Amino acid sequence: MEKIIEGVYFIPGQDGLIPDAHVYLLGLPSSRDLTLIDVGVIGKGQKKIDLLKKHGIEPGDIKRIILTHAHMDHIGCINEVLKETQAELWMHVKEADLLEQGQELIVFGQEMIKEMCHNHYNIKPGDYTLTFDKKLEGNEYLEIGGMIWEVLHVPGHSLGSLALYNPVNKILIAGDVVYADYSIGRFDFFGSSAQELKSTLQSLSSLDVNILLPGHNQIMMDVPRGYLRETAKRWEPFLRG
Repeated sequence: MEKIIEGVYFIPGQDGLIPDAHVYLLGLPSSRDLTLIDVGVIGKGQKKIDLLKKHGIEPGDIKRIILTHAHMDHIGCINEVLKETQAELWMHVKEADLLEQGQELIVFGQEMIKEMCHNHYNIKPGDYTLTFDKKLEGNEYLEIGGMIWEVLHVPGHSLGSLALYNPVNKILIAGDVVYADYSIGRFDFFGSSAQELKSTLQSLSSLDVNILLPGHNQIMMDVPRGYLRETAKRWEPFLRG
């Protein structure tokens, strides 16, 4: 677990058959009021719980889990982590409602991936029918770990993708919307939209971001000025659908 700044910590994904999302921990460990952003792919939950314990964090100190979106690589081990932590579960309303209704395609994105995951991981119908304690819509301001985070609805990669932005430290937790190396999230899944992703990237371009914490690949410290605007510009010709 790596400290980004005081109160923001990084647990790298552990890729396997399916890429495993990064997990971010918000809050001072001494506060015993901590928040996880995403949990990662199925089968990785206990390893992440063990890593937290290794750093002196008890599972009961995790009070809430905020999911950036419902894809398997971000929520796959949610039942493993909830069993250990008893944390509240928060998500954007558009995807939370679908999960509560048992709509599995929002988790897997494509029928082919759904079939592969069911067979490989022995997933049963209903495993991702979840109940949420808080449904977010975007434009909320959350006080988490002594810091104020703005909740941003950033659709395109998925229906209800969320990002969190801390203006004081200029940190963007971006989920799978935008990464390092001028790359962006896929837009060929159930609930994806190239046009919405284009609008999202343009909207994010107005943010002053110094630290970019994406869902995969490398994190970015000292983000170059205009990086998000340049990323949006590079992808604009491909996001006309």
